[in-house]
Amino acid sequence: MKHYLLAGAIGTLAGAVVATQFAGPLVAQETGRNASVYEQLDLFGNVFERVRADYVESVDDKKLIEAAINGMLTSLDPHSSFLAAKDYEDMQTQTRGSFGGLGIEVGQEDGLVKVISPIDDTPAAEAGVKAGDFITHVNGESLMGLSLDEAVEKMRGPIGSEIKITILREGEKEPFDLTMTRDTIKLTVVKTRIEGHAVVLRVTTFNDETMDTLRTEMAKAIKDAGGIDKVTGFVLDLRNNPGGLLNQAIEVSDAFLDKGEIVSTRGRKPEESERWNAKPGDLAEGKPMVALINGGSASASEIVTGALQDHRRAIVVGTKSFGKGSVQTVMPVTADSAIRLTTARYYTPSGRSIQALGIQPDIIVQQPTPPQAGEDEDENKPKTDSKFLSSEADLRGALNNDAVSDEEKKQMEEEAKEVEATAKLRDEDYQLAYAVDILKGLAAMDYNAKAVPEEAKPANTGENAAQGAQTQ
Repeated sequence: MKHYLLAGAIGTLAGAVVATQFAGPLVAQETGRNASVYEQLDLFGNVFERVRADYVESVDDKKLIEAAINGMLTSLDPHSSFLAAKDYEDMQTQTRGSFGGLGIEVGQEDGLVKVISPIDDTPAAEAGVKAGDFITHVNGESLMGLSLDEAVEKMRGPIGSEIKITILREGEKEPFDLTMTRDTIKLTVVKTRIEGHAVVLRVTTFNDETMDTLRTEMAKAIKDAGGIDKVTGFVLDLRNNPGGLLNQAIEVSDAFLDKGEIVSTRGRKPEESERWNAKPGDLAEGKPMVALINGGSASASEIVTGALQDHRRAIVVGTKSFGKGSVQTVMPVTADSAIRLTTARYYTPSGRSIQALGIQPDIIVQQPTPPQAGEDEDENKPKTDSKFLSSEADLRGALNNDAVSDEEKKQMEEEAKEVEATAKLRDEDYQLAYAVDILKGLAAMDYNAKAVPEEAKPANTGENAAQGAQTQ
């Protein structure tokens, strides 16, 4: 907020200096422009008075004006809007990590409410809401014709109350209903797990707690794995992460980069552009990384992915991201209300904007659709528990291998168990299993990010990307 206010003030001052040199023509031009604006404001005033006087029902003046302001902002792009007192309070609560609702990030597309991503461990995620779903009705009432804020308001309600939403999903023959119970959404911003010798860092959103939690959880996971030397690499899971605070995205990117640009933003005026660079220090100590993304990865999660991909710090696996490459600034306009205004586009280190394009993974890996109830999911399972010959060891009277010590045998058995565990993981989460296998392969080659030549960083991944980087 301070950044944009300061840049605006500098721009106003510069304009005043120029005006003293070309006072005559500029004053006349400005006078004409102001006259046109005043005419339009008169038009607004006339319409406002006509609605107050002649509309079929009495209308609340405050609501009418707020609706007009919101209409002005939402006509600019899908992410600009007016935040009335309650909306402003809700927004501040969400960035602190706890709020009430269903647990979905939504946008609007062609007048329909579209799910950007469900949030982990929330009523929406547990009910089966997926990124890309369209919500057409709430409790049987159509959302068509409503603004996004009005549609979201329909989904709000008392904690513990039941709600039924109608979903339109690609691939389904007809809409279907999902019923869930509204709950207090306490975001677990970072969750860690160990798969084999890989540390999985699941980042669900970017709020005030994200970087501090990531640092703490990552240290615990490394300790549980037996120390950094025992870790084959890190999976940064950003799937269905709808984004959040820009500064947190920058800090998370910086956590895995030693130097170089993280992201730059370009606003309407050149002096409003800004660039952020990484500081020395890599929490992963050069260990290989895989970033997991999908269509629900948006905004701040795309900033992190773009930075790691361009610097060849991580292999990006999954499906194309959402493609939100704009920055919104929340600007208070009264003591209890604000506007959310798109003020800049952001660019990855190689100079590419991913606005409406998304980030393409280095390796595209689709998540298989789980079998529906009633399908022949047991068709390929063995129909007997009896063991048949499958190796030399199964032959009666086969020679023993005396060249392998008991300790070596134990180690081989443990390694086999790890491979089997990864194979089982494919049934649970195919994309994650793929990422773990990549890390295992990189570890076998003794890969270290610090050994990547400087000329290979950042990657020139977009058309005319290098040119874009030079013109910032």
